[in-house]
Amino acid sequence: MTLSDFFYAIGDFMQMTFLLLEADMIGNLFNYFCVFLGFFGMFFWLYKQRQYNMAADKDADQLK
Repeated sequence: MTLSDFFYAIGDFMQMTFLLLEADMIGNLFNYFCVFLGFFGMFFWLYKQRQYNMAADKDADQLK
């Protein structure tokens, strides 16, 4: 086995895996997951920020 055969084998493997990503199996599920994760993170951050703001309003010595 030569070195070029090794690199061609790696290239063929990578090409095969990328063909799976183009298949209709996945579709827009990954996109929907990213959007859902972004909205979940935003609402979680807003919830935590509201808690921090209420705690800061109760404590006069805390910086705002």
